[in-house]
Amino acid sequence: MLRVGIDVGGTNTDAVVMEGRRLLAACKRATSEDIGSGVVAAITEVLRQASVAPSALAAVMIGTTQFTNALVERRRLNRIGVIRVGLPAGASLPPMTAWPEALEQAIGAHTTMVSGGYHFDGRSYRDLDEAAVIAHVRDCQRLGIGAFSVSCVFAPVRDEAERRCAEIILGLMPQAQVTLSSQIGRLGLIERENASLLNAALGEHAQRVVGAFSQALVEMGIAAPLYLSQNDGTLMGAARAQRFPVFTFASGPTNSMRGAAYLTGCRDALVVDIGGTTTDVGALVNGFPRESSLSADIGGVRTNFRMPDVVSIALGGGSRVCLSTDPPQIGPHSVGHDLAKAALVFGGDTLTASDVAVAAGRFALGDPGRVAQLDPARVAQAMQQMQASVETAVDRMKTAAGEANVILVGGGSVLMPVHLAGAVQVLRPEHAGVANAIGAAIAQVGAEVDRTLALAGQDRATVLAGLRAEACAASVAAGADADSTEVVDIEEIPLTYLPGDHVRIRVRAVGELRL
Repeated sequence: MLRVGIDVGGTNTDAVVMEGRRLLAACKRATSEDIGSGVVAAITEVLRQASVAPSALAAVMIGTTQFTNALVERRRLNRIGVIRVGLPAGASLPPMTAWPEALEQAIGAHTTMVSGGYHFDGRSYRDLDEAAVIAHVRDCQRLGIGAFSVSCVFAPVRDEAERRCAEIILGLMPQAQVTLSSQIGRLGLIERENASLLNAALGEHAQRVVGAFSQALVEMGIAAPLYLSQNDGTLMGAARAQRFPVFTFASGPTNSMRGAAYLTGCRDALVVDIGGTTTDVGALVNGFPRESSLSADIGGVRTNFRMPDVVSIALGGGSRVCLSTDPPQIGPHSVGHDLAKAALVFGGDTLTASDVAVAAGRFALGDPGRVAQLDPARVAQAMQQMQASVETAVDRMKTAAGEANVILVGGGSVLMPVHLAGAVQVLRPEHAGVANAIGAAIAQVGAEVDRTLALAGQDRATVLAGLRAEACAASVAAGADADSTEVVDIEEIPLTYLPGDHVRIRVRAVGELRL
């Protein structure tokens, strides 16, 4: 089975062709301004290298930063209608509280709060005010708003009110895009609602981006299905990606970690992914990225949906460097996808981290003679500073004292030596520069079950067995092969502040893509 894996980064677009688990070809191309043409160029080149016809492909997997960038840049966001079901209890902090003003203005949300909601145990404390929901939807219709975010107090425990709101919206506006907070976030109304708001605001952009990817494949004669990488290391189909673009956030580092596990065979290690603009450090646990237990900050907004536990620093092959300061200034700005034109070794006029590494003799790139005049002492100082920043990030990712296995991947991985403080060994596998694309190509299909329930009067083993079966069934429904599906993570958190021996249990299952 032939697959193409693609990772679209801020500097480079990487692509690989894989047959099963075997790498046939790989290439790296500068990310284009319009994204799409760079993807087409990378696919064309990697298929040429592998001597593979477009019609022979079974699947195409893409990891993209398009949706994260849209939020960070405050562009390409659509207006949304916001419905919070929670009065009278949920009125103290209105929707979009503490949001960056620029982002709030870019979205231009039309909000309302209506009566309804549930207690922590699922008991209803107020009926849904359907008349208020209808009035708000009609207001949004007059304003030309076609995307909605719906949230409700304790919706992860009981989601009937959210689903009823969706029925009302679609009954009045059949073409509307509706995001329910219970489908994205977890317990915690504000953070869960925030995740839903961001997803709704990206709806139209997701339609365009995924549609452009799909159209590009059609124009290339590729009939294989398109999948996008999720931030938990698994895949989702194009249609689901258009509905839930927030699940692609941080998929780049996730792909790199999955690729690192594949290239080295290590299922538990720290992964340092050095790209052209940033360095991302994450942890592999049982072959998958460790999930963050903290609220994630996305574009200045606190959210609580699943995200990999990643530390990012402004260091990459394209980072701008100033050797005249003491100590040398490295980053935070980068030349990005202009590295091949702006760096000194390529005839440009900007000193970058890659230039410094070439001057230090770390690797050969471009014309080394163009950096021969750099002060060796200052070059050594800059290299030590880059290494120290990565070592600090590695230490921040550790959950226990002592040394750990460290895997270096990414196009900028050559900036680092094979010895790092705090590492028992440093691995830089072959094809480390395209580990992100490999991670996309080998990605599996998964699903997660997240339940808050009372164990009092129930057999814990029976409850866990039921949740495991439910997670595996959800994974198969998402497109996983039933024979390969397995549970890879179980998290059980006692909720001591609730009566009745309440616990929160999350079960994640994955399996190979069924084609």
